Amino acid sequence: MGTDITGMELIPAPVRVGHQGRCGFLMDRATTITAQDGTENTERWLRSTLGAAFGLPLAPGGEDAPNTIRLRIDPALEPEGYRLSTGSGRSVEITGGSSAGVFWGAQTLRQLLGPEAFRRAPISPGSRPAVPFADIEDSPRFPWRGMMLDVARHFLPKDDVLRYLDLLAAHKLNVFHFHLTDDQGWRIEIKRYPRLTEVGSWRSRTKHGHRASELWDETPHGGYYTQDDIREIVAYAAERHIRVVPEIDIPGHSQAAIAAYPELGNTDVIDTTTLSVWDTWGINPNVLAPTDNTLRFFEGVLEEVLDLFPAATSPFIHIGGDECRKDQWKESPAAQARIDEFGLADEDELQSWVIRHFDTWLTARGRRLIGWDEILEGGLPADAAVSSWRGYGGGIAAAEAGHDVVMCPEQHVYLDHRQDGGADEPMPIGFIRTLEDVYRFEPVPAGLSEEAARHILGTQANVWTEVMQDRARVDYQVFPRLVAFAEVAWSPLPASIERDFAGFERRMTTHYARLDALGVDYRPPSGPLPRQQRPGVLGRPLEGPPPNV
Repeated sequence: MGTDITGMELIPAPVRVGHQGRCGFLMDRATTITAQDGTENTERWLRSTLGAAFGLPLAPGGEDAPNTIRLRIDPALEPEGYRLSTGSGRSVEITGGSSAGVFWGAQTLRQLLGPEAFRRAPISPGSRPAVPFADIEDSPRFPWRGMMLDVARHFLPKDDVLRYLDLLAAHKLNVFHFHLTDDQGWRIEIKRYPRLTEVGSWRSRTKHGHRASELWDETPHGGYYTQDDIREIVAYAAERHIRVVPEIDIPGHSQAAIAAYPELGNTDVIDTTTLSVWDTWGINPNVLAPTDNTLRFFEGVLEEVLDLFPAATSPFIHIGGDECRKDQWKESPAAQARIDEFGLADEDELQSWVIRHFDTWLTARGRRLIGWDEILEGGLPADAAVSSWRGYGGGIAAAEAGHDVVMCPEQHVYLDHRQDGGADEPMPIGFIRTLEDVYRFEPVPAGLSEEAARHILGTQANVWTEVMQDRARVDYQVFPRLVAFAEVAWSPLPASIERDFAGFERRMTTHYARLDALGVDYRPPSGPLPRQQRPGVLGRPLEGPPPNV
């Protein structure tokens, strides 16, 4: 990689760091920001973050002003690439290939200024934060560097979502996959269908721990985001050059919607009026009926979704498509009639027919459909993309068939899986995935053809919240592993076995101080703190190394 970041502790590791040594830039009350057209959002961000952290005005500066943070765009650079240099006229200059590149350069500047730059108010009034003399060139390996946050199983208030957008930006992650609906809750206001939130956003109780646990939390749980909340979240993300991928689950994981509107379910098989928002975990047998009424209903939902998530910020719409049990369709005369009507082979092709319908519908409106890798079953529309979650296999098959792929195999980057095998770990789920395991994750599997490899858009870490009942639990599962994942997604690292994990751990010593300043309730390297433990709550630990499938 040719990178030497000794003494800088930058994460993700930049592509190249030139000469280091003498002091390059001292910030004080006279420091200004000189922003070229197109860099205004980074100017605002720097003033609000660094200005607050150090108690400095960071007023606008002239083009040739000394002691300034100079923001520029050079289209010759890669769109998300940047150069950061210090020393000329006691200034620091950030040049990006686009406004996004300038913003990622500003994230590096914040790290160079030390952990105090991550606080909301100065703790050393009058201090003069210094940037070491530096010459950094950087650009990301992948254009899709994401995290999926499930707010359907356990709702997170709007401010917690905004906070996670800040945490993604601090680690140069640029995709926020927003999992908004599931069996256990519907979290987005749809004005033409008010019962989706009136009924579908609340469950009467919650299974505590794994679904085999005998423990229950009898407190009603729920909440949703108003349409103005969603607009605010999307605008906040856009200011940070983060694309938002909303997910509306179709045709499985839909009991909350069916509880609100029973006609959406397979009424010729079960009495759907008896269903409530699901209070436990697992794969639910109650799926949407493949009827014209269901198609029209979700077209109405998606019309409002597209209005809330503009194409510039959300070119992809995720429709789920995973874990759709076909038992009710096999028993349903209406579903079987639909199979006969369109000459479909079986229930897998019936699901494919539903997916193709919404792919055509979204394409006509300038969007792209993306779904979990089960949407490959029964055939997939040419322009649809795949989130490969069950392993590498689905992503390999999709990429070799010419589909774009986001690699997110559960065996490697599901952050709800446990971090250690110790008895003190809270609600142990899945395989042990340590910080080092995540750091050695490789998104592009060996043996993939060169043409297929070009279809790997990138990678994302997924955060499912069945056993994460609040922000602190989410923090514990996500951090510090998301930091390692961010470097995998951004930096041109060597082969997995050759990666310098010891060097990454040394840089993490400084990065833990940044996380402390940000108030992140991460898992300490020494193990969970007493308040982070959940003894006696049944989980579902899986032993041994995960299969590489």
